[in-house]
Amino acid sequence: MPLLSVIVPVFNEAKTVSEILDKIQSVDINKEIIVVDDGSSDETAKILRDVKLADLKVIHHSFNRGKGAAVLTGINNASGDFIVIQDADLEYDPNDYSKLMAAMKEENADIVLGARFTERYHGMFIPKVGNRVLTSIFNILFNSNLNDSFTCYKLFKRSTIQGFNLKSQSFNIEIEILAKALKRGLKIKEVPISYKPRDYKEGKKIRWFDGVHAIMNIIKYRFSE
Repeated sequence: MPLLSVIVPVFNEAKTVSEILDKIQSVDINKEIIVVDDGSSDETAKILRDVKLADLKVIHHSFNRGKGAAVLTGINNASGDFIVIQDADLEYDPNDYSKLMAAMKEENADIVLGARFTERYHGMFIPKVGNRVLTSIFNILFNSNLNDSFTCYKLFKRSTIQGFNLKSQSFNIEIEILAKALKRGLKIKEVPISYKPRDYKEGKKIRWFDGVHAIMNIIKYRFSE
């Protein structure tokens, strides 16, 4: 049975990290869990030291380097046939892994994305609009038709992602992954997933200026090698 490497980049998620790891562990799939603590300044590191789960690997960055850096550390330490990225904030449901894996096999896809903005979406209006605008800009520049280019849930073969030579240290790794996949002519499939967005009081980290940076990086990756 193929092994799935679940990469969990974590920064100051003391309130939710134990629960998300329990949810991942409960999924009946052959997996390893790789948590990358990206220099958290709260109790995250202490909590992770006390977690005892089979096939769990915890890696600590000595300082906060960014989500992209944490994802890259996870990829470099993964041994699975497939890799999926899992945020630690409980917005995404690990029970959707099987749906992503099934789509990978049935559609013969290179990358499977979890699409959040379907009829079942119920969340904050402004972040949704912002994401739709950014995804539209991405689709125009890359001649694609994606529902959600900034979804956390991206499933890919480890051999595929290792060939991308990813470099982004920030949230813009989401853009870099898809930009390089489309430039290589890879097949991307989207499937609807469960999504329960948290608000800023609950710790949501994305702000309006991240959208500005995202637009700049969409343009950069479109016209770079």
